[in-house]
Amino acid sequence: MANGKILRRIRNHPLILPVYLPSFMSAICHGLLIPVLPLFILSFDVSYGLVGLFLASTGIGMLISDVPAALILRRLGERNSMLLGLAFTTLSTFALFWSQTIPQALVLRLTAGFGMALFGISRHIYITDVIALSSRGRANALFGGLMRIGKFVGPAIGGLVAAAFGLRAVFLLFAAVYVFIFVLVAIFIAHRDLPAFKSSTHQGNPLYITITTQYRILLTAGLGQIFGQLVRSGVVVIVPLYAAEVLGLKVEAIGLIISLAAVVDLAFFYPAGLIMDGHGRKYAIIPCFFIQAIGLALLPFSYNFSSLLMISALISLGNGLGSGTMLTLGSDLAPEGSRAEFLSLWRFIGDLGHTGGPLVVGVVAALATLQVATWAVSVAGLLAVLVFAHHVPETLKKP
Repeated sequence: MANGKILRRIRNHPLILPVYLPSFMSAICHGLLIPVLPLFILSFDVSYGLVGLFLASTGIGMLISDVPAALILRRLGERNSMLLGLAFTTLSTFALFWSQTIPQALVLRLTAGFGMALFGISRHIYITDVIALSSRGRANALFGGLMRIGKFVGPAIGGLVAAAFGLRAVFLLFAAVYVFIFVLVAIFIAHRDLPAFKSSTHQGNPLYITITTQYRILLTAGLGQIFGQLVRSGVVVIVPLYAAEVLGLKVEAIGLIISLAAVVDLAFFYPAGLIMDGHGRKYAIIPCFFIQAIGLALLPFSYNFSSLLMISALISLGNGLGSGTMLTLGSDLAPEGSRAEFLSLWRFIGDLGHTGGPLVVGVVAALATLQVATWAVSVAGLLAVLVFAHHVPETLKKP
């Protein structure tokens, strides 16, 4: 009887089968590729520059697809857009198994980026539509936590499969799991057209109208998101580089630091949702970036394995408190009649910041030192705190 009730609750929950399970499996799949893609592209005997371009190509594909995705969403609706995005990601990754040249591989990863952008934005709109404002923080925080767990588990599985069956076998496993994800979404998400675009004072293209009517909040909250995402992506580059180049730690020690810090991150994703829904979005957003900024400022003073581990754990604590915050804020700010357009622009802004983090670290480290680059990213975190504290309204409206 108890098991039957649990199964009914799972089946009737608006997010578990339509969103959480497919997204968790998707995160594992993308985690599979983390250890495989660099080795796969190196097998073509190419320069490190081309390796970097190949690894960045998925993000570039997402970046250039974020805004056009709104037009597809407006025409196809949430469910069909999700399925189209999943189909593009599945087929492009499956085709990597047969790719024989660098241009082929690059085009396929760019195509996967398009599919990921379309699926991600459609999913964000769906969560926004079906979850009430008062529960949105917990829903998005849990979503963010599941994505973190999936990417934490995926690389180990990808490494084992590649060792046993070869690098390209991982692409087949990815595609097979994505077919199952496609089926889940097709079954559990009903087709719904987007609400009619609403604008009382403007007529014309919905995307252009959204930009002209929402530009103030997109500029202010968007600037805060750029700084914040820059911090998050910059940390991923800084910690392993500092550990190897400055402290001289071996790869197994670096991996242990990253894994232990990830455990701290995972421990705080659900408390982030409770804070957002119980007190307000800013109560999670501001500590998130402030703690990360302080941790980054302290990082150049670390001198051995233990000190770097403690500082990395502090940074991860801050990141964990920010689980789902940008998703929740975007959902809150998006006007009901133009959610597709607003959230496409919101994701584009976030991806811009995420792409910029490694670039900032690389440029500043080349011009000065890695320590200076670390402090530059720390300043970005403090700027995010300043923007969100003073220039972005609290979006949790309590009765």
